[in-house]
Amino acid sequence: MKNNESKLQQSCVKWFRLQYPKLSRLLFSVPNGSKRDKITASILNAEGVVSGVSDLILLIPQKGYSSLCIEMKYGKNKQSDNQKKWQAEVESVGNKYVVCNSIESFILEINSYLR
Repeated sequence: MKNNESKLQQSCVKWFRLQYPKLSRLLFSVPNGSKRDKITASILNAEGVVSGVSDLILLIPQKGYSSLCIEMKYGKNKQSDNQKKWQAEVESVGNKYVVCNSIESFILEINSYLR
């Protein structure tokens, strides 16, 4: 994950934990994006790492959805093909998936989902 995207995600998680302290452990990151050596990558693949998984998952069923999957993008960055494929798969089984490129869009999506 690029530094600007990481800072955005950190700000969003911090806001969420302050705004929804009782739910704070139900929003978690999926550390899929870092570069790793071949041995570590092989181990993680064997453990079940899936390419394209969203950056954050809010594991709360709401409004007919099983969970909220959040892909963070900084600025004008776009989803990869693997991210689009994963989005289609999780939406097909009842999860909501959103792409957020600012803290404002994150707050809007979270509040809309939870309220």
